[in-house]
This record gives sequence, C-alpha cells and structure tokens, in this order.
Amino acid sequence: MSTTPDRPATGSSTGPAIVAIPTYNERDNLERTVAEARDACPEADLLIVDDNSPDGTGELADGLAKTDDAVHVLHRDTKQGLGSAYLAAFAWARERDYTAVVEMDADGSHDPADLPRLLAALAEADLAIGSRYVPGGKVRNWPLHRLALSRGAGVYTRLMLGLDVQDVTAGYRAYRLDALYGLGLDTVTSVGYCFQIDLTWRAWKAGMTIRELPITFTERRAGSSKMNRSITVEALRNVTRWGLAHRTRRLRRALGRGRIEA
Repeated sequence: MSTTPDRPATGSSTGPAIVAIPTYNERDNLERTVAEARDACPEADLLIVDDNSPDGTGELADGLAKTDDAVHVLHRDTKQGLGSAYLAAFAWARERDYTAVVEMDADGSHDPADLPRLLAALAEADLAIGSRYVPGGKVRNWPLHRLALSRGAGVYTRLMLGLDVQDVTAGYRAYRLDALYGLGLDTVTSVGYCFQIDLTWRAWKAGMTIRELPITFTERRAGSSKMNRSITVEALRNVTRWGLAHRTRRLRRALGRGRIEA
C-alpha cells in the first residue's frame, strides 16, 4: 500500500542502513534476534539501545558487539521509554552518516527476514511500515484482548486524524533519515507506543510517501510485554488532542473559504 497525500518521495535510500533495537530486560531474546537479523540482512548494521536492563541485557549486548563489528551498543542510565530510545538511535545514526534506520523489537515478534523488503521499499518511499493489517499481513499467538486493543486503536486513530494508514501503531518500520529529520523530532514528547502514531501522523502531514508491506507479527518468544495502562492512556489522550486540533483547523479553513466566496 502506498500513501501519497501531497507530494512524492524526496529521493531513495541507497546508503548504509542500521537496525535500531531498543531493549529492557530482553536477555532471553536478544542473542537470537541479533543472529537472525545479521543473517537476514548482513549489509545492515545493528544498534542495541539498552536502558540499563537489570537482567544483564546490556552486558550481553556488549559481548555480541565484541564479536561482530556491525553490532553497536548505546547504553542509557535509566528506562526512559520507547520513543526516547528511538530518538537516541536516530541521533546516533545521523551522526555516523547512515541514510536509513529500521525500528525493530528485540523479542522475536518482528521477523528479521522482512528487513531486506523494508529497506528496499525506501527506494520509492520515505517510510516503509511492516503492516499486520493490510492484505497478506497476519498476527500470530496474540490473546484476543491484545488484538482487539490494537485494532481498536488503529480504527480510532484513522477516524480522528484522517490517516489512510492501516497499521498506525506498527513498530516494525524503516525510515530514510533525511526525511525523518524533516519531522521536527526535537518536539516529539511521546514516550510509549504512541511514538509510532506520532511519527506516522507527522509523516502524513509532511506529505511523505508511506508504503505498507504485509508482515506476520508473532507474540514475543520470552519475557513480558512492556504494554501497560499508562502507555494506553498516553496514546488515547494524544490522539484525541491531535484529532480535535486537526478537525478544528479544517473547520476554520472551511469557514474562511466560505467568507471569501461570499
């Protein structure tokens, strides 16, 4: 699925890419995820962003980096949330002249075999989303309440913001860095999974080309989900606020045109 609301993509991504993997207590999953990502897409580097995991994930990441020059580790002192971790990864990648960045979970829910497809899509898009909810996309082993929450959040977000993106909360996605840095990242305050909605909304408003590719999403291999009530509340609050502001602006523009025509 390709979404082009205002203008075409500003270019293609042919330079070095890095896969950003935020971690907090993912020791049981990380080694396998890194190995599979390196096998599936050896041309891409990996950046593990660890928030001082008490289970030793950071130490394991350092060990993996010592044996593979393509694996890098960014240590942070405290758990600061998904959005903050990705913003730190984007800045790290930009400073080192990468041209594309992929967001990928460490827990095995994102299949590394899809990495080449996501990166290849950036030849014609600014943002490539691994989508669970376009034809061909699937969700495996999720409890019904999680699927209902995800589906419901997507429907509500699309209705409030007018987005033609089926999987707005998707966490498996690739960006061209030059396009990403046109989205005002210094004003992003979203902490949890709302971060994905935030950047999708910004990309849509900026007229970026967004392409959705079908993926199979699988429940995490080990450990516990980071989803909690505060993350859900943040998303609901922000989407409602953005949606109301969006609708108010559209109404004002419509009323303004009416006055001019009269």
